[in-house]
Amino acid sequence: MTLPISALRTLNDRIAILVGIGLLGCVLLTLIEIVARQLGGSLGGVDEISGYAMAVTTSWGVSYALTEQAHVRIDLLRQRLVPLGRAVFDIISLGCLSGTAIMIAWRGWDVVAKTLSTGARANTPLETPLWIPQMLWWSGWLWFAVSALILLVAAGVKLISADYEAVDTIAGAKGEA
Repeated sequence: MTLPISALRTLNDRIAILVGIGLLGCVLLTLIEIVARQLGGSLGGVDEISGYAMAVTTSWGVSYALTEQAHVRIDLLRQRLVPLGRAVFDIISLGCLSGTAIMIAWRGWDVVAKTLSTGARANTPLETPLWIPQMLWWSGWLWFAVSALILLVAAGVKLISADYEAVDTIAGAKGEA
């Protein structure tokens, strides 16, 4: 595995840990909210914050899943191919995923830009400026697009050099053990 891919995986591991800590924070807030409601009070806004956390977690988590080769793939045909065929399928799969990530990041920016231009706020008691959760959500999709492109270029270089095992390491599907 090449250095940039190793660094990308390490960075996505660290991002996953930070995102996990954020989720644990949401769990803690939810538990406090439950206890507060039993005592007749409420923090208010925990459901809103949790919704934002889920969107942000998803957008950042897909990059981790990508570098861990944890995305769902139907590889019935791929398994029956020779190494070159598997490598080509892996490149096609990663290319499609990269294209999808780029499209989501590109179109997602339109959402953020409109929110920034209008100064929109959530129609909730917190009145959250919507650009904050949207920017966190969009940056996760942008990072996913960057990660996918890095892997696609690295796998493409390995395909051109006929290093099919490296293509599998970079872009292949982890099978069931």
